[in-house]
Amino acid sequence: MKNIILKTIYSGLLISFISCSAQTDVIRTIRKNGNAPFSYAELSIKEGGKWDGNQYVGGTFKNVNELTIPAEHTDHSTYIRYEGIGLENNQIGYRLYLDWRNATDIFGKKVNTLVLPEVGQDGFESYHHDAVWGQDILKSGRTIGIGSYGRYDEQNDFVETFKMVKSTAAKVINEKDYSYAIINYKGWKTWGDAIDVQSRLTIFNRDRFVKVDLTLSNAISGLCTGIVAFDKIPVKQVTGKNKKWAYIATFGQQTLAKKDDNLGMAVFYPINSFDKYVKTKSTHTVVFKKTQNVSYYFLAAWSQEPDGIKTETEFYQDLNKKLDQLDNDGTL
Repeated sequence: MKNIILKTIYSGLLISFISCSAQTDVIRTIRKNGNAPFSYAELSIKEGGKWDGNQYVGGTFKNVNELTIPAEHTDHSTYIRYEGIGLENNQIGYRLYLDWRNATDIFGKKVNTLVLPEVGQDGFESYHHDAVWGQDILKSGRTIGIGSYGRYDEQNDFVETFKMVKSTAAKVINEKDYSYAIINYKGWKTWGDAIDVQSRLTIFNRDRFVKVDLTLSNAISGLCTGIVAFDKIPVKQVTGKNKKWAYIATFGQQTLAKKDDNLGMAVFYPINSFDKYVKTKSTHTVVFKKTQNVSYYFLAAWSQEPDGIKTETEFYQDLNKKLDQLDNDGTL
């Protein structure tokens, strides 16, 4: 029995070591290559502390490749570093909250090197403030942020997030030219029967966009994505010449940074999956037809990014080039 216990403990330690070692190797390689193009997906949790209700007290962060979210975990539990999965390349960073909010947030970068491994190490509030590397620039509030997913409730005119889920599990994978996260939600209940949802979010070692692939256990109506809406920032809706893809987008002073700061946000979606556009109180919403799977893209462009997009004209020129590519090739 003692040997079995020791083997079990050793096995667990070995898995943890391999997980940390794999992440460490990826980080080391990216940093060794300097300013070379890279992609990176990250998941970091605390160990060595303990749960006190919904708060994780004590402990230090370690990177892991996969995680089943503890039942105690909710927003601001201080258990997951910057509260979710991270996706990054030379130009931008994103995070998706692994709690009921399920929103995607933006980390604006003022450098073209890797920053996520250090974000949130010195406290949960630090990345909300201006730093040498950049900062969290999007106030997503109680919306899905940019490009996340939920279900549009037509009767109450709002987007339902992931408040009722039996379990959530996530893992991150880093390949040579792209990185991605897979999130499995078991028993997501909005109204009617609960369903399972798998999302895959992929960032590449080029450009600013993320590809989202959603697969559902059963087809549902109301599945949606969108962009957080800000007062006095108009939305543009553009359809490609071949009418195969379209986008919604906003551009303007809609960040948590300085007043003259500009941010562009966009979601590209396939026309054959599109049902309607809805402007709720807080979200520009793309609602899909009743479906069991759909793929789309989202992106953000921050004016403080080095050699990045500075003006509204540049932003929409970039979007229209991408739209033409999607309309002709079906992929970016």
